[in-house]
Amino acid sequence: MRQPPDHLKALVERYDPKVFDAPTGRARIRLSVAGNGDWDVVVRGRKAELRESSPRADPDAQLVADASTWRRIAADVRGGMAAFEQGRLVIRKDLHLGVGLLAATSGMTDEGRLRFARVKTNKGRICTASAGQGDPPVLLIHGLGGTKASFLPTVAALAADHRVIALDLPGFGDSDKPLAAPYDAPWFARSVVGLMDALKIERAHVIGNSMGGRVALELGMSYPERVDKLVLVTPSLAWMRERSWAPLLRFVRPELGLLQLAPRRVVEGVVRRLVPGARDGWAAAGVDEFLRAYLTPRGRAAFYAAARNIYLEEPDGETGFWTRLAGLEPEALFIWGHRDTLVPIGFKRHVSEAVPHAKHAELDCGHVPQVERPRETHAAIKRFFADTRRDSASGPGRARGSGARRRGSSRSIRG
Repeated sequence: MRQPPDHLKALVERYDPKVFDAPTGRARIRLSVAGNGDWDVVVRGRKAELRESSPRADPDAQLVADASTWRRIAADVRGGMAAFEQGRLVIRKDLHLGVGLLAATSGMTDEGRLRFARVKTNKGRICTASAGQGDPPVLLIHGLGGTKASFLPTVAALAADHRVIALDLPGFGDSDKPLAAPYDAPWFARSVVGLMDALKIERAHVIGNSMGGRVALELGMSYPERVDKLVLVTPSLAWMRERSWAPLLRFVRPELGLLQLAPRRVVEGVVRRLVPGARDGWAAAGVDEFLRAYLTPRGRAAFYAAARNIYLEEPDGETGFWTRLAGLEPEALFIWGHRDTLVPIGFKRHVSEAVPHAKHAELDCGHVPQVERPRETHAAIKRFFADTRRDSASGPGRARGSGARRRGSSRSIRG
């Protein structure tokens, strides 16, 4: 049996089970040294063992880099995520396990080190990745079909000043996926409040992307006492034009997602064709995360239920989204992408009318600014968090009464 390279042995010798979470209690993570073989880290309970990989054993996650990159990762506790962001390290399949192993072998021992955990809440177990210390804490909420992995760059960017918690919403990633749940914004918001209660967090900044932005807005509208500042990154918003499929969708049950009507290879091929750059970096990892949940019956049912609720949300009326948005109390920053085809930047005008005290940032990117333009996105967020000034004359009271909206004046939003 070949002996593993010393730098891989050094990594595994630093394994800290307190920051690693294997949902089933065991995991196999393959460490591939380009051109020089594969070794598996086999985790059982609190122990991790490094052994030569077997072609008969399918890994749960795989990390691929050349020998020099592995040596740098072993020598520098920050090297793993830096190598991933620079494209020198490839992480595939289960990011919860792959990035979790990097965290568990970093050698860091301080309380603010990156750690993965499942938190028991009144809505079931919610999976988290957290790092940093400092108040107020920051909660990060992913979009439809995404996971906490889409916010790992943000965790790294904000952890120097805050306790940062990225979560998998129920139904997604490694969190519980209850079949009877409604998977709408109010239910997701209650789930986030349940997580805050379990973590003993009274108030927090909240950042949400896409559907996660809609959940963040719901927190701001329904639980303003739990929110310090809101950052809405290309947030999902109620449709403002006629929804021709609404009557039919009201009668279609999302539980149909329990059936996988198309073979896995067909689903995977379609998704990878639809996502630009889906074979590299964060995009490839994000596709893996989506498929990991979607290709399970409960994950599909949750995805369809959440997508259905986005489409069916009422825009107007006494309880309509745009009417309620006019009463948003927490300070808010909206981040828009000029090339976003899912939430077009034209929505900025309608948000400005409803919430005149909100701030806005525009970036040259698509629907996931924290991944596509991380430096600019995180700089805007940090400026917003640091700005304690607020024009009281344009507070939430001035926004009320502007809930009436012109239908058909903006392109539709799809998620």
